[in-house]
Amino acid sequence: MNIKKYLLLFLCLPCFMQAKTITISRLTCEMQDGLVVVEGSPRLGWVMESPENGTRQSAYEIDIREAFTGRSVWNSGKVYSTQSQLVSIEGADIRPDNPFNYSWRVRVWDETDAPSEWSREAKFRSASSRLSEGKWIGAITRQNAHLPEGRKFHGGELKKPEVKAAWEAVDTLAKKSICLRRTFQVGDRTEGNTNRQSGKKIVEATAYVCGLGFYEFSLNGKKVGNSEFAPLWSDYDKTVFYNTYDVTEQLRHGENAVGILLGNGFYNVQGGRYRKLQISFGPPTLLFELVINYEDGTSTTLRSDNDWKYDFSPITFNCIYGGEDYDARREQKGWNQVGFDDSHWRPVVIQEAPKGILRPQMAPPVKIMERYDIQKVTKLNAEQVASASKSTKRTVDPSAFVLDMGQNLAGFPEITVCGKRGQKVTLLVAEALTDEGACNQRQTGRQHYYEYTLKGEGDETWHPRFSYYGFRYIQVEGAVLKGQKNPQKLPVLKNIQSCFVFNSAKKVSTFESSNRIFNAAHRLIEKAVRSNMQSVFTDCPHREKLGWLEQVHLNGPGLLYNYDLTAYAPQIMQNMADAQHANGAMPTTAPEYVIFEGPGMDAFAESPEWGGSLVIFPFMYYETYGDDSLIKKYYPNMRRYVDYLKTRADKGILSFGLGDWYDYGDFRAGFSRNTPVPLVATAHYYMTVMYLIKAAKMVGNDFDIHYYTSLAHEILAAFNKCFLHKETAQYGTGSQCSNALPLFLQMTQDADEQGNYQPDAKLNEKVLMNLIKDVEAHGNRLTTGDVGNRYLIQTLARNGQHELIYKMFNHEEAPGYGFQLKFGATTLTEQWDPRQGSSWNHFMMGQIDEWFFNSLVGIRPSTTYQKFIIAPQPVGDLKYVKASYETLYGTIVVDWTSQNGTFTLNISVPVNTTAVVYLPGEKEPKEIQSGTYQLVCAK
Repeated sequence: MNIKKYLLLFLCLPCFMQAKTITISRLTCEMQDGLVVVEGSPRLGWVMESPENGTRQSAYEIDIREAFTGRSVWNSGKVYSTQSQLVSIEGADIRPDNPFNYSWRVRVWDETDAPSEWSREAKFRSASSRLSEGKWIGAITRQNAHLPEGRKFHGGELKKPEVKAAWEAVDTLAKKSICLRRTFQVGDRTEGNTNRQSGKKIVEATAYVCGLGFYEFSLNGKKVGNSEFAPLWSDYDKTVFYNTYDVTEQLRHGENAVGILLGNGFYNVQGGRYRKLQISFGPPTLLFELVINYEDGTSTTLRSDNDWKYDFSPITFNCIYGGEDYDARREQKGWNQVGFDDSHWRPVVIQEAPKGILRPQMAPPVKIMERYDIQKVTKLNAEQVASASKSTKRTVDPSAFVLDMGQNLAGFPEITVCGKRGQKVTLLVAEALTDEGACNQRQTGRQHYYEYTLKGEGDETWHPRFSYYGFRYIQVEGAVLKGQKNPQKLPVLKNIQSCFVFNSAKKVSTFESSNRIFNAAHRLIEKAVRSNMQSVFTDCPHREKLGWLEQVHLNGPGLLYNYDLTAYAPQIMQNMADAQHANGAMPTTAPEYVIFEGPGMDAFAESPEWGGSLVIFPFMYYETYGDDSLIKKYYPNMRRYVDYLKTRADKGILSFGLGDWYDYGDFRAGFSRNTPVPLVATAHYYMTVMYLIKAAKMVGNDFDIHYYTSLAHEILAAFNKCFLHKETAQYGTGSQCSNALPLFLQMTQDADEQGNYQPDAKLNEKVLMNLIKDVEAHGNRLTTGDVGNRYLIQTLARNGQHELIYKMFNHEEAPGYGFQLKFGATTLTEQWDPRQGSSWNHFMMGQIDEWFFNSLVGIRPSTTYQKFIIAPQPVGDLKYVKASYETLYGTIVVDWTSQNGTFTLNISVPVNTTAVVYLPGEKEPKEIQSGTYQLVCAK
């Protein structure tokens, strides 16, 4: 818009000649809150608040002590610096395997050199290297279980007679859920004195737990923590994550009892019902260590060893893909408490340790984060039951009724039921219904269900521990709802909820606009992301549950705007590094639980758009948090991957992969139809090389800079020679993806007389116009897919085509989010037309979120990381946008309105940062210090 004037209003308290008040509101270690387990010397950070505008830090002082002993570990002294994040404490006396926590605090000085008060104290501790001294224990060894080796058991392979025979030969003990227990003493023990009180005070008690595949940890009868599916899964041949718990408050003097419930998870997928694949790293197993520090300086360590006992748990079946069965009659009351008689329990077996390196789990745990109640109840009649039994390929019980819980999600049901001992309740879950109105798992993997057998002792509350599914509907068989007629005396379901289970990484943003479709699309994407934000970013929570990698970078900016990935992202990178093959190849999934091979499977095994996440995502992380550690740590992996791609290239052209997967047209989506696969593959080859050159500069490798710069020129020349039609200024087929990719990557270059490629402004303009014309020719609709969507949207945005983007998505037709909303979707679906897709819970098409934040809201980080760009784009008929984004330094708030010819921008900038603000229509930005402001633009 044309701005005639602007008015800057400071919304702050009156400024007097006195020291400003800075409050240190948040302390972080490696960008994490709480008790953080670190390897080596950590980096510290803090967030500051002030009621006054323009406040900034000029100096800081950090003090670190041993939490209990008070021993001084390090004091930085007064350091003149504005840095308040990722602050190195190199030189501090941080001792590996120190049994005590470290306590630290910080104070700062403002720009007038006035000091703040000392902050509260925060804690961290060194990772334990002694954990591996414990024994892995369970019910049976891998050798005795006769588990098949390999990662090829999927699809048609599972139907081979020899494969079936191999899995049928496995000892059934190898997949049973077991309970393990151990009692131990805390404090002095005085023989014969049952009422003793120890004089030894516990000052710290830390438990390290790794139960594979999943575990539930209890101490003296109470569950420790509130995680589900712990630890987060990994390639157990490469990495094994363990969890750390502060259990100081849960221990008591005298005798204590620890109990561990084990399930299979991805560690031990043996099937039995639906399974995407079968793989086993071994039978369920436990590694445990409890370190107790006393006031007198002594300590006690309890480890997993052959003194533990086990018995079978009430979980009679559990599979990450197939569901779970629970027989409450098999519960042993008090099994994880002191005083329980375990004389009939079995001694544990010392098992083979997993091959992977033990690493502390840094990423947040998966938890039950939301709950949903019944929205609608439908009783199936006899005709519907008979018909559904045929369409679902299972016998539907005549008692069946179906609950609509209102929200598609990843998780499981939780029930409270009352009935007779031995009665069974079956819960079948699905995201779609058959024509008869029964739960339909045909497209998402069947059979998956949960079965609960009652113990008959009043109200019984239960939910699955070790399996989950994507669902909206729950089909209940063998029970009636409370208040319903019950002539058969079936169990009464007093309560049932859908438990939405996802990774507890914090949500760090809000978004709202005057556009109903945009608001709802943002919610669709959020629910789909959360459904697939488990141990890894999965593609769907039912059929696959695999970590398909293209989503990580293609949706990366949107994910980083919305969620705190400071700890989650490094764990994703570890999984990617673990998945990389010896020859440098990157598979499409990480962890790689299955190797795709055989006719028609090569494209699913490797694809540059998927494997490229290894190189691309660390830079997105760096651009968001200013942390280059992932780039430096995984630089060798990046280089090996690029070198591998070079071996697959033919004169600079790559010709393998999935291309623009699920692109749009008058066809059922799948393999790329609109854009040549070699064009997409080669463009991503070029992109990874360009990122590697940046990485080489950051690590100071001059040889690699020159070598890969030469390679990039070779690829660029080959790309333009092979795909550019100079006379028409079209790339490839002239599809939207064909033209958007080279525009996005600035590949629209031409060779000079010396053969060096230089940006060609005229060519760039012509290709851009061709791209715009194609979008308009399709009725302002896209034809891109999973890969091309981001490049189309961001290419248009970077070239000022926000009005066109607005038209592309502000409607209720396919392709678009509005059509999914009109269809009734509550999560983003796999295809633009949900009726054509197999899954109604994918987030791969969610790239619009990046545009919401970096364009409509206008928040973008700059290269200094304590400076942000705010450049909102009022487009279409948008009347307002309200958003917040929590950075490492505090929360940025942007709230703008566009009404009656006036644009009003309200912003809040965190302490110790500045914002470079671009008002619509203004060429020159305004640099704003921290605080709260209002800027008004009049036409």
